[in-house]
Amino acid sequence: MDLSRKENLTVTKRRIDAEEAGQRLDNFLMRILKGVPKSRIYRIIRAGEVRINGKRTDVSYHLQADDEVRIPPVRVAEEAPKPGSGAGPTVVFDILFEDDALLAINKPAGLAVHGGSGISRGVIEQLRHQRPQAKFLELVHRLDRETSGILLVAKKRSALVKLHEQIRQGQTDKRYFALALGDWGKPVQAVKAPLHKFLLPDGERRVRVEAGGQPSHTVFRLQKKWADCALVEAELKTGRTHQIRVHLQHLGHPIAGDDKYGDFPRNKQLAREGLKRMFLHACRMRLTHPLTGAPLQLEAPLPPELSHYLSVLDQTSGAAHANA
Repeated sequence: MDLSRKENLTVTKRRIDAEEAGQRLDNFLMRILKGVPKSRIYRIIRAGEVRINGKRTDVSYHLQADDEVRIPPVRVAEEAPKPGSGAGPTVVFDILFEDDALLAINKPAGLAVHGGSGISRGVIEQLRHQRPQAKFLELVHRLDRETSGILLVAKKRSALVKLHEQIRQGQTDKRYFALALGDWGKPVQAVKAPLHKFLLPDGERRVRVEAGGQPSHTVFRLQKKWADCALVEAELKTGRTHQIRVHLQHLGHPIAGDDKYGDFPRNKQLAREGLKRMFLHACRMRLTHPLTGAPLQLEAPLPPELSHYLSVLDQTSGAAHANA
């Protein structure tokens, strides 16, 4: 077995600055001790090997400015990634916007936003690996693994706090394009259906419409219609897990290619026709810049594989209706 060894054999002490303040201790250490398993980090904290201002602390402690963190010697043996493993190749991200506070990328489909569940390196881990000099990189929100489009990453804690406040107060405008299966009806359809999260027997997360679930609201606007599917724009009024996917399923119009809530026999047919992924793309976002207060609009064009499939639909079935 080919192992590469990473070693840090001396105690280090690190002073927390204003931008690092507010982070949980375990999250901070996972960035500092790259490649160290989370379970190992938890062990050294609980054993008292990590100290804050000379004192033992808990994994959930939130760092304060000027805290001194004692980081113990750590030796890690890492197995070299195997072909087909979760690490995957390094991704060159399409950057839509960047300044000192904020980074917006056009996330490709098939890439998780963070590692876990057999995925060793998601978007945020890739960015931290590519930018080792960055003191702070945190996801502002999430996208499903198979969803492409606009993803925000904060480069300052102050920016993260302001952006989270905007999201909580409904001050951002997020739009998605989805290809909905079936004969779409009204030009505009608003769905207010509560969503409940649950786990399958194998531990996989799912969501369903259920009384008593979290209040959820999506507005769908028809963009273009074919005989048995329609391109719709989804406006998120709330931001629940799998909200667009489940709301479209609830309407009887599951998303083309959705492997969790979709029409599975139809998905096989779509794959033969060239659509080999879920047709859901975060295409536009309006927000206020978290530090300057200036209005900011971000746009991510449809990726080539989705644009191509729309062309296939035009050629094979023709568009019955289109909105500008």
